[in-house]
Amino acid sequence: MGIIVGAFGTLIGAGGGFILVPILLLLYPNEKTEFITSISLAVVFFNALSGSVAYSRMKRIDYKSGTLLSLATIPGAILGALLTPYLPRRSFDLIFGVVMILAAVYLWVSNREERVVIAGDHNNPVSGKKNPRLVVRNLLDAEGLRHHYTYDPFVGVGLSVFVGFVSSLLGVGGGFIHVPALSRLLNFPIHVATATSHYVLAIMALTGSLVHVAQGVFVHGLRRTAILGIGVILGAQTGAWMSNRVGGKLIIQGLAMALAFVGLRLILSEF
Repeated sequence: MGIIVGAFGTLIGAGGGFILVPILLLLYPNEKTEFITSISLAVVFFNALSGSVAYSRMKRIDYKSGTLLSLATIPGAILGALLTPYLPRRSFDLIFGVVMILAAVYLWVSNREERVVIAGDHNNPVSGKKNPRLVVRNLLDAEGLRHHYTYDPFVGVGLSVFVGFVSSLLGVGGGFIHVPALSRLLNFPIHVATATSHYVLAIMALTGSLVHVAQGVFVHGLRRTAILGIGVILGAQTGAWMSNRVGGKLIIQGLAMALAFVGLRLILSEF
């Protein structure tokens, strides 16, 4: 299960928590919310760390932007981890299901092809370039493709605080929010968005996991976390390798279908 979660989570840049959490909810129906989220968030960290190493070799991570967004997720991640014990299990399942379906609908409706500029082509216009707040990024990956884009850092920071909170609260990593947001709201090319999202997730998930460790939540879940962690580390390498062979539009469609299935399954299980 860890290998599958790692491969698909890294392919779409979502960390795999949105797959793992509902599985854990079904496997352990009597466990508390904080137990489920603590295991998932720790596994997301191992997945994101392994995936980040693979994407680093591909030179697709925007480190400058990713570091800024990572720092913004930390306050939200701490708050989310602290509030998880106060969220009843039934409410958690329903909230998680609704969030999944809403995200799926948004992704499917707004899906469009990625924008990639061939190395050496500097004629690609970037909308809004005259706005002084916009940051211009120019990234050359290992395949020789130049990704040219701009984004508003203030929007990115505000978004990342929210992502950190929701991710830590639900134990899902937040990539299912961050990847479409980076792509749709901040104009990141989809492959850069998935790679940079993994870098951000690694820092965010580590922060949330350390809070859970301090709270003593991991007492009964260390062995399961370790076994799943080994699986996602292996799977993440496979997912990164697959990303070179799967188009950006197909990645988004796959993410949308997976989210809709998981959300519907969780909601129906409560009735």
